[in-house]
Amino acid sequence: MDTSEEFIPVGKISGAFGVKGWVKVFSFTDPRKNILSYSPLYISRKGEWVEAKVSGGRVQGKGIVMGLVDITDPDQALPLIGSELAITKKQLKPTAKDEFYWSDLIGLTVVNLQNEMLGQVESLLETGAHDVLLVQDKEHKTERLIPFVIGEIVELVDLDDKIIRVDWELDY
Repeated sequence: MDTSEEFIPVGKISGAFGVKGWVKVFSFTDPRKNILSYSPLYISRKGEWVEAKVSGGRVQGKGIVMGLVDITDPDQALPLIGSELAITKKQLKPTAKDEFYWSDLIGLTVVNLQNEMLGQVESLLETGAHDVLLVQDKEHKTERLIPFVIGEIVELVDLDDKIIRVDWELDY
């Protein structure tokens, strides 16, 4: 396996399902069922990403269930519970202008219109109305929640320079 490959977590195996060795999956994709459109997926096993081909799947209640090639009974599925599922960065579809994958935003430096550094994007939160950047300034030990609203609060996302420029004051 090529270790320089960048893997993006898209879900986690949360249980075994049925008698054919299918697994229950908690999907990180939006909408949830999008995880079924990726094959292969990569399963985290002992710190390594192992390729797994998806043989089928569907929405089941609030979750997702899927079959993996070579996993044919529940005893084979049980040791996979808790394993993360990922795709490679190359598997992502290109985004439209002003659309970003969360994974591209993590770690970017956030500055305001006065060029004051607010911190780095630690994670994103889904609030229903819009996504929110969790920005940490480790030097000043502060945390800010900044709504990710393009054109209103977010003026610029520059993936090349790894900067997000926001209309947000230091003392907000």
